[in-house]
Amino acid sequence: MEEKLKQILRKLSDQGASYADIRLVERQWESILVKNDRLERNSESENQGFGIRVLYQGAWGFACSFEKTPAEMERVANEALKMARGASTAAGEKVTLAPQSPVQGRWKSPYKIDPFQVPKEQKIELLSASVKEMLIPGILVARAGLDFLKEKKIFASTEGSFTEQEFMYTGAGIESTAVEGEENQNRSYPNSFGGNFLQVGYEYLEGLKLVQNARRIAKEAVALLHAPQAPSGIMTVILDSSQVALQVHESCGHPTELDRVLGMELGFAGGSFLSPDKRGHFKYGSDKVTIVADATCPQGLGTFAYDDEGVPAQKTLLINRGNFEGYLSSRETAAKFNEKSNGTMRGDGWNSLPLIRMTNINLEPGDQSLDAMIKGTKEGLFLQTNRSWSIDDQRLNFQFGTEVAYEIKNGVLGKMYKNATYTGITPEFWGSCDAVGNKDHWELWGLPNCGKGEPVQTMFVGHGASPARFQNVRVGVGKW
Repeated sequence: MEEKLKQILRKLSDQGASYADIRLVERQWESILVKNDRLERNSESENQGFGIRVLYQGAWGFACSFEKTPAEMERVANEALKMARGASTAAGEKVTLAPQSPVQGRWKSPYKIDPFQVPKEQKIELLSASVKEMLIPGILVARAGLDFLKEKKIFASTEGSFTEQEFMYTGAGIESTAVEGEENQNRSYPNSFGGNFLQVGYEYLEGLKLVQNARRIAKEAVALLHAPQAPSGIMTVILDSSQVALQVHESCGHPTELDRVLGMELGFAGGSFLSPDKRGHFKYGSDKVTIVADATCPQGLGTFAYDDEGVPAQKTLLINRGNFEGYLSSRETAAKFNEKSNGTMRGDGWNSLPLIRMTNINLEPGDQSLDAMIKGTKEGLFLQTNRSWSIDDQRLNFQFGTEVAYEIKNGVLGKMYKNATYTGITPEFWGSCDAVGNKDHWELWGLPNCGKGEPVQTMFVGHGASPARFQNVRVGVGKW
């Protein structure tokens, strides 16, 4: 296969391509969902194919196919070259790629147990046991799900790069929905919207303790039905680790994608307020806030050895003690600033062009314990587990809702509240951060459904975070 790919790439170079690359991708999925007393979903699927990018006189061409025969590869290569030639006649600004040394290597996700080798009956039994624990009086719907994805990827370029990578993604979660009259309340574990996802094997499920947490989650959902409405006003809030992770995703990860900043990719989620003139001196947050893009983070959904341009995985500083320092870049966007790519180009499978995507965008740990943050709060709310989110297309104005909130009064956690929301403007909100939890509270969260592009591509991204405290935050929906 390696020699065949090199042969195709040599032909493209001989026909005038200034650059070309090939990605071969194989994927295997499994998804199981138990809802109440029945097996709601039990699906398996596989697909494979390849895509070829060609750069000709400053313009891109792309073509792909699911048929990996030598003849089909040559046909697709010629089609991509034809598209690039056509685009070059109408292209405005010519594409230039930042320099990149050729790389060769193999990499594989570390894991102990291949989930695809675990008997189906064992998986269903785990989910059924979790659901059984949640079906207490007041619970109308109980769900438990598992999702697995194995991906193999080969990359080769005209510059001499050749890499092979294998990824294993595992996710699981449970959810209880309590209903009384016209009201319903949800509680989820370990996170909402399907649970948590990491680059690990089936052994991850042992540490999650789904069955052991199921009854607690159900009881909390029922309790929320009778809990008072969360208050409105301007106050101190502490966000749990998972909510901080989503806040990082929406208000730091997306706006630092350089193709958004430059207006090259505005589909699905819009642009960014972090314009190039802000780099190096814009105050994004307080000095407690340091955020990195780390594609080397163990077990992260955004972890790999090489991106889809053959750029090695890196750890890049985005926000340094509140100061905006850097972007997520590709070879094309980095060239506009006479820099090298920091390796964030990934495509959703073999039939998609790679885009700048988040890797693991992590809030670095601070120096406080969660207990100390609570004890240091005179009056406020502790918000847990995302329920809803909304943010404008420049990633400035946002509103988030959480499944549950707890009163903090004179440094002590108090009563439970329901329907909590908070709103803010990104740099003002992060500027109000006066405490970040230490490494003992730092957790890694995975989002397997980050959308970007038109047509939309979904990507696996990760976020590490500790709980964090913010002052003078608008909460609720009343008048302040």
